Amino acid sequence: MKDKLMKVLVVVVLASMLLAACGGGAPASDEFVCPEPENKIEVTSTELNIFVWTEYIPAEWKTCFEQVYGVKINHDEYSSNEEMYAKLLAGGSNYDLVQPTDYIIGLMIRQGLLQQIDQNKLPMANFNPNYLNKAFDPGNKYTVPYMAGTDAIIYNADIVTTPPTSFADLWNPEYAGRLVFLDDSRVIIGMTLLTLGYDINTTDPAQLEEAKVKLAELIPNVKLFDSDSPKTALIAGDVDLGITWTGEAFTAQQENPAFTFVYPTEGAVLWQDNWAVPTGASHLDAVYAWISYTGQGDMFWLMLRDFPYIVPNQAALDFAETNQAELFDAYMNSTITNVPQAAIDNAHLIEDVGDATPLYDQIWTEVKGGE
Repeated sequence: MKDKLMKVLVVVVLASMLLAACGGGAPASDEFVCPEPENKIEVTSTELNIFVWTEYIPAEWKTCFEQVYGVKINHDEYSSNEEMYAKLLAGGSNYDLVQPTDYIIGLMIRQGLLQQIDQNKLPMANFNPNYLNKAFDPGNKYTVPYMAGTDAIIYNADIVTTPPTSFADLWNPEYAGRLVFLDDSRVIIGMTLLTLGYDINTTDPAQLEEAKVKLAELIPNVKLFDSDSPKTALIAGDVDLGITWTGEAFTAQQENPAFTFVYPTEGAVLWQDNWAVPTGASHLDAVYAWISYTGQGDMFWLMLRDFPYIVPNQAALDFAETNQAELFDAYMNSTITNVPQAAIDNAHLIEDVGDATPLYDQIWTEVKGGE
């Protein structure tokens, strides 16, 4: 979900980077050599149109794919699932690939916005089974796992004298004007519902009205809503705490160890982003080539370097363990990326709320209208 622009590590030594050169492909840069495709797919398309989360693709992927397949990548970005969904629903695009988060996939399928995929053309064996066959897409008929993560609380322990332990703590007047929140309606409304003891996916109008009233009390205290780069304001000292994604928290902590990631007592939010193919996509051969090539372990490990979220791609983790030990160890040793089982057991999945979706949208519009 996410701007993840800064590197996990400031320096990745040249010798380490060259280990990614499995297959002896063409150089993407002075430091990275493009590996050959493990499964070379015949492609006649000359372009591929991708619509992805903000800053969520390693630069080498595009460079290597263009070199290896001779296909131009046209790359547009969005900052929320709702933005992506609205654009596809309006029919104003010809995208070949999108990255929907779990909860919106069912809605997109019902609206006829996604087409089924051919798993035989994809590296499904590379994925940890825990990220396959999920409730939002049984059998992975429409989606391929990309990245996963949590939404929880981050704070600067050097500055925040009263550390938060729950979402409910964020209403503390002491935090007024010091908060950064994700600009994500389901996450922020959802955490408010949790503070009231309600289901994060409730469709009860009375419960949602109560959440709206409570959230409206908090909104004036939020200095910034940012789904592109919430870590930037934290690192700069413009804000001291808030709600952010896994990768943003990890990167902020690498920059300043005082940043502490807290799994709230009400339970964090778990999510999974996925590749999906819009109905009407016209470059399907390039779609399968892209997912297959970038999903190789010797390509996907770059996500640990650039965008340190939870990696469903087991082949990438195996490659990193052998060839990028420093990145792998940082990933495995962090409770941000290697989430404790207790936090997983206590977490919540945002789900499709069906006919209640417009009610959530209305609440978000009303409460944020008073920013």
